[in-house]
Amino acid sequence: MSVYAPTPGFADRRPHPRTLMLIVAGHAALIAAVMAAKMDLPQRILHRPLVVDLIPIPKPPPPPQPEVIPKTATQPLPHEPIRQIQIPIPDQHVIDTTSTLSEFPLIQGPVVEPQRPIALPVPEPVRTGPRFATPPSELRPPYPESKRRLAEEAVLKLRLSIDDRGRITAVDPVGSADPAFLQSARRHIIAHWRYKPAMEGDRAVASSTVITLRFELDD
Repeated sequence: MSVYAPTPGFADRRPHPRTLMLIVAGHAALIAAVMAAKMDLPQRILHRPLVVDLIPIPKPPPPPQPEVIPKTATQPLPHEPIRQIQIPIPDQHVIDTTSTLSEFPLIQGPVVEPQRPIALPVPEPVRTGPRFATPPSELRPPYPESKRRLAEEAVLKLRLSIDDRGRITAVDPVGSADPAFLQSARRHIIAHWRYKPAMEGDRAVASSTVITLRFELDD
């Protein structure tokens, strides 16, 4: 059986005076270091460069637009009763109808003379020329035998005088004309040709016209 000698306790030990001085000196050095750090901190903050960030100022919002209220017909509110105004009707039996024109003042003004009627020009009657009314069977005059044997042809320009009944009263050449052709044409036209007379308004009048008559042999 082993036997251990008892170890002296920690409470029985006493600190050495030198050790106590070292502990006090350590605390003093620590306090001095903290105080030096606090004094050096403001100088570091003052010597640090200052950085300024410019923040743009936002533009002010546009002014609010006035609200447009549509115009509507003025109507009474639902809760307001509609007022009815009665207009008195005058009594018809009280109206005085005995007033005369002498009770009203006369208004004098310039005297206006009535205008004289303007005489309008009388329009001239409408005139229409004669219109050919000869049937085709009576149109061609006889061909002169002397000219037929010689195979001669002619073109005559003739002026015809027409009376108010449409009959031919005269046949005159316009320019030169062969006597044989002219004589044959004159006799036939006066005897057979007819016209509707010329009109002046609603009245038949005498007139004249110029025609071209051809004498041509049949092929």
